[in-house]
Amino acid sequence: ELMAVLCLSEDLSDLKRRVNRILIGYNEDKEPVTVGDLKVGGAITLLLKDAIKPNLVQTLEHNPAIIHGGPFANIAHGCNSVLATQTALQLGDYAVTEAGFGADLGGEKFMDIKTPVLGKTPDAVVIVATVRALKYNGGVKRADLETENVAALQTGSANLKRHIASMQQYGVPVVVAINRFTSDTDAEIAALTADIEALNVPVATTTVWADGGAGAMDLADKVVAATQQPSHFTRLTPEHADLVTQMTAITQKIYGGAKVELSTKATRQLKTFAKHGWDKLPVCMAKTQYSLTDDAHQLGAPTDFTIHVREFAPRLGAGFVVALTGNVLTMPGLPKHPAALDMDIDADGKITGLF
Repeated sequence: ELMAVLCLSEDLSDLKRRVNRILIGYNEDKEPVTVGDLKVGGAITLLLKDAIKPNLVQTLEHNPAIIHGGPFANIAHGCNSVLATQTALQLGDYAVTEAGFGADLGGEKFMDIKTPVLGKTPDAVVIVATVRALKYNGGVKRADLETENVAALQTGSANLKRHIASMQQYGVPVVVAINRFTSDTDAEIAALTADIEALNVPVATTTVWADGGAGAMDLADKVVAATQQPSHFTRLTPEHADLVTQMTAITQKIYGGAKVELSTKATRQLKTFAKHGWDKLPVCMAKTQYSLTDDAHQLGAPTDFTIHVREFAPRLGAGFVVALTGNVLTMPGLPKHPAALDMDIDADGKITGLF
């Protein structure tokens, strides 16, 4: 939770307020106990006095970038810090910020959790898509993703279309960036581009990983043009809507599902939250990043499904309530073979293993 607190704090005073609000348990009378009750909020904030400052780094092309914060979007809100974004907005004509995983996770949480704190809504949304991911959603096995398969790509593009529609719910212009891999064929890129253009959505193919900034010039032009279009940001639910209303709206408007089902424990928790005034905090859906549903094995763009909430976790410091869906784990998942094991540099400074 401290990562989410750090990323949503506006200054040191706000950081300390949020730290003091963190719920650590309940006493024998079942009343909440917070960090503030233990009177250690100041000590914790002291440890974070430098961590709250955004980090200025540079790309290989010597462009400035602010890297600050890392809450995972499948179990937290998935955005970098408010301070980083506010700083970037003051330093350039355009600020580009990332929301983790898909539009159903980081995208939705950026819109519904971060922007109210930031005080600024986006002028355009960029959805990054890959041919490989869409072929996988179209039924292609991982081992065969480098083989051309236009039919599977077009089937899997239903997943991308759902993400596009979900972001359009907010009334903000949407642009799609196709992140091209070396295995992508011209036929696949052409087919995907045509599918997106048929939705009257701007699309650009990017090769930033290989060509740096030059590989995103077309995308940059289309994003700049999109920011000049009318934008009428609209929240999914009214401010201070209850948790069930929020979860139902997210399930139906973002995931494409039908309803939310609560476990006995989750239903019981809602009564406790109402007693303490937590029942109308923003909801943060903890959900698998592999599917629009809460079942990682359901690919593509399923409809009429149910999201199962097994329990809630109040994150009072962050200012939201986490809804744990399906069998999602709150421990961040890392690969069995870390990328770092393949990276190296020789005596001449030649770097290998980044790609």
